[in-house]
Amino acid sequence: MGAAVWAVNALGPHDHVLIVGGGLAGWRFVEECRRLGFTGRLTMVSDESLPPYDRPPLSKQVLSGKWDFDQILLATPDRRAAADVDLILSDAATAFDVDSLTVTLESGRVVQADRVVIATGTTARHLPFGDGVLHYLRTYSDVTALHAALALLPAAPRVGVIGGGFIGAEVATALRGAGADVTILEAASAPLVTVLGETIAEWLRDLPDAAGVRLLTNQQIRDVVRDDGGVQVVREGETSLAFDLVVAGVGAVPSTAWLASSGLDCANGVVVDASLLASPVIGAIGDVARFTWESVTGSSSVRIEHWQMASDHAARLASTWCTPEAPLPPLVPYFWSDQYGAKIQVLGRPFPSDDVVMVRGEPGQSWVALSSRDGLVTAIVTLRQPRALMRSRELVTTTHRLEQALSLAPWND
Repeated sequence: MGAAVWAVNALGPHDHVLIVGGGLAGWRFVEECRRLGFTGRLTMVSDESLPPYDRPPLSKQVLSGKWDFDQILLATPDRRAAADVDLILSDAATAFDVDSLTVTLESGRVVQADRVVIATGTTARHLPFGDGVLHYLRTYSDVTALHAALALLPAAPRVGVIGGGFIGAEVATALRGAGADVTILEAASAPLVTVLGETIAEWLRDLPDAAGVRLLTNQQIRDVVRDDGGVQVVREGETSLAFDLVVAGVGAVPSTAWLASSGLDCANGVVVDASLLASPVIGAIGDVARFTWESVTGSSSVRIEHWQMASDHAARLASTWCTPEAPLPPLVPYFWSDQYGAKIQVLGRPFPSDDVVMVRGEPGQSWVALSSRDGLVTAIVTLRQPRALMRSRELVTTTHRLEQALSLAPWND
């Protein structure tokens, strides 16, 4: 996998590469280009006022108050100097002319380059109500706004979290650890059921309660409004619930509005090939990219919002442009979530409809499970079993039938 659709020339010392987006994917791309020997000009544009930083700790260590900004900063002064990159901050991209490879910024500035990397990531999906009342968590400024709001509340504030997915669970964990009385309102029958399927979701169902977090499922929310008593969550067919503060974690949408006039295919992300290319001189990486992915069950066009995938995308595109003759390593989805005092890890890409078998441990404690489709292993899912997951990696990096995986049982090594 990985051969580009087009003939690609290696970057030369006089080339200028523009990276639009100041997150992990864009920063990793910058550093990887330098590591591979590119000596030309690099420019990065970001709508945020802060240099590139790591986002996963926002809903964990930063929200809980254990870490400050310096501990999540990627583009430290030393690394910025080594990367020799021109950072343009607080200036969002508003338009892209693909023919001239020029990007127009909110300030009116126009930046022209020889190649352009689209790495604008995603924005938090907003509910169609609760403007000015609901909090969301996607950026460092979102966390500081949450901290400021919490500082005005009494001890042990009542916090509602709309959405029991990964972000919602991590927010609930952090706030519960800080002393808040937390309730999760989940629309589905169980948290993560639409991601990991009914079987695994059921194995994880008791985690919130064990951590002192109240979980309400099958919640249909009509509105979130402020009143004299705090914030009211208005539910369909049920009484309203009162909180001091409400946070919504209901997914994310790719940041592609600035590409509306570009002519690029931006249906659920910027469409690119297996080498992350929309053309020989335009690439897209990270959460914003909908890329051709070769898995054990075949080829598909996917958009994957994983920290590891963003980093791997950056390395792949840098290799495609800096060393186009070099073979490209496989892309293997991997993500983790620290919630309710437990670590959930997923290697591969399970579908909710996949068959699932627990191969080690027991529900409520720690366990290893395999997902399979048409008899082929598609993913390894673990709870509190990080070593077993890494030992089993080969089961999803190469094709394995379920019976073969059960015979090998690498999780027991």
